[in-house]
Amino acid sequence: MIFIADSAKAKIDELKASSHVTDDHFIRVSVVSGGCSGLSYKMDFDDEERENDQVFEDKGIKIVTDLKSFLYLFNSTLEFSGGLDGKGFHFVNPNATRECGCGESFAV
Repeated sequence: MIFIADSAKAKIDELKASSHVTDDHFIRVSVVSGGCSGLSYKMDFDDEERENDQVFEDKGIKIVTDLKSFLYLFNSTLEFSGGLDGKGFHFVNPNATRECGCGESFAV
């Protein structure tokens, strides 16, 4: 399962409304190579499911990830923090053994 914090749900709802994304769209999350710790998160709106996608819904937000990425994201929570020192969207990932200082990348 991948979870959505209330803060992330509010921001996703706001982004969907302001970018005129339809109800057919969902959040696609993946883990890609890169960043100073080796792995980075990639997130965007999408409306097309693929073979072997893992599909979750929490707080009315549908999240889709490929099977390989799910192995890194299992039991993670998507959060959002704004303000002057906010990180924007970020994952609280119990599978990460270390994160870079900015929280943009991680290692397992």
